[in-house]
Amino acid sequence: MEQLRAPFKQRNDSTLYYTLSVILGTVALSYGSVPMYKMICQQTGWSGQPIKASIHSDAEDAAARLTPVTDSRRLRITFNGSVSDVMPWKFTPQQREVRVLPGETALAFYTATNKSTEDIIGVATYSVTPAQVAPYFSKIQCFCFEEQRLNAGETVDMPVFFFIDPDFVNDPTMTKIDTITLSYTFFSMSTA
Repeated sequence: MEQLRAPFKQRNDSTLYYTLSVILGTVALSYGSVPMYKMICQQTGWSGQPIKASIHSDAEDAAARLTPVTDSRRLRITFNGSVSDVMPWKFTPQQREVRVLPGETALAFYTATNKSTEDIIGVATYSVTPAQVAPYFSKIQCFCFEEQRLNAGETVDMPVFFFIDPDFVNDPTMTKIDTITLSYTFFSMSTA
């Protein structure tokens, strides 16, 4: 009798191991998909995500990229800030717009106020419109995708340091684009 059950037991064990492997793989993939998607979007500019620039990676290339193209037109950068419906924060840009040349750095500020009686942790996502400009919009420093804790009633200023890549002027699809909008939306992570 045991000889008849042995092949079935082995097949059942193999099926169990295979099923557990698929379940664990699916859980691992679901955990890693959001950070991986965010990283890919930041590196490629997909989904209107500005490219996160590092001016320390290649000093010569960074110096060339941070040289204003003086014979180019100035671009109007506008700012937008919002919060999710369930988040009791006020989040607004301190300036309506700045005008920059491609290759010129700019610093903008947003103000966030926690209007609740509890400490709250929030995370901001961002996008650039029109979306085809995203590969040229490079942020050197920003508060996005990092947890921001505001105590009850606290107000903070949040800086964004950015530039438009000088290659913007060489792209024929950018010739009619004069206004770029940087939008942030804060979402509540939890109460602290």
